[in-house]
Amino acid sequence: MRIVLIGLILTLFACGGSSKKTDEQAFIEGLDTAKAEGPSISEGVIGDILQQIPSPLEISVLLKESGKKYNVGYLNSADNSSKYNSNYKKALNLGVYGTDLGYTNIYEQNNDGVKYMASIKSLADGLNIGQFFDIETIGRLATNSKNLDSLLLITTQNFNSINHYLQTQNRSNLSVLFLTGGWLEALHITCEVAQANPTNKELQETIGEQKIILENILLLLSFYKETDQNMASLLTDMEELKKIYDKVNITYTYKESTFEIVDGVMVIKDNSSSTIDIKPEDIANIRATASSIRNKIIS
Repeated sequence: MRIVLIGLILTLFACGGSSKKTDEQAFIEGLDTAKAEGPSISEGVIGDILQQIPSPLEISVLLKESGKKYNVGYLNSADNSSKYNSNYKKALNLGVYGTDLGYTNIYEQNNDGVKYMASIKSLADGLNIGQFFDIETIGRLATNSKNLDSLLLITTQNFNSINHYLQTQNRSNLSVLFLTGGWLEALHITCEVAQANPTNKELQETIGEQKIILENILLLLSFYKETDQNMASLLTDMEELKKIYDKVNITYTYKESTFEIVDGVMVIKDNSSSTIDIKPEDIANIRATASSIRNKIIS
């Protein structure tokens, strides 16, 4: 079971059907620097990474089955949003807050969820992509766990819309930052829950599986290391995390897929499996390094 980018998939890029238009000139003027000289990342590249992330239902079941109660202390305070003044910090923490909002949803903590929705809208407006957010619809869907599958579909589609829009502005680096911030926050939360559940093998394997996602994120960040000092610095930090993950071994065993009938519909069942070899000291080091990087992002 892979970790979920709870925010990016669950609630962050929700409901982009608003009729309000963003002034493209305002978007450009709001950037930290002139138009980025970096490469334009193919929508398919980011899309391929998103395809590796499973349904939010998986992480919600995993966390609830761990028996741990809701802990707002795991999250980045919604009150911090006002101190993110650069587009770099806004984009990263938009991802972070999206994950946090998803966590509040899992535990049906609607009062906290409202605070995170407000922070998300504020950061999105600051990046001039607020037209992709419909807070009323986000709230309606996010406060009802029965809507998780619908919300997954809508938000995935709208992340693609945001990525496409940013590419037309030569700012696909923001999409990479959304992705990185949301993933790192999800890893952080899972590590915190795992620390409180040292015998939970499923949590340990979930953390180990992030080696695959991390490699893809490093690739995306590396595209900008020559043109964006902030992203180059973030890449350096994430490479330290990779050094720890290099000790984690993932063995993939292929088995031929089969067909099954589910609710009267024929589906393909993937019978392949993977074995995660991760030691307690690896998890402790991953937790410490991920926390250090996260602290830089949310500070």
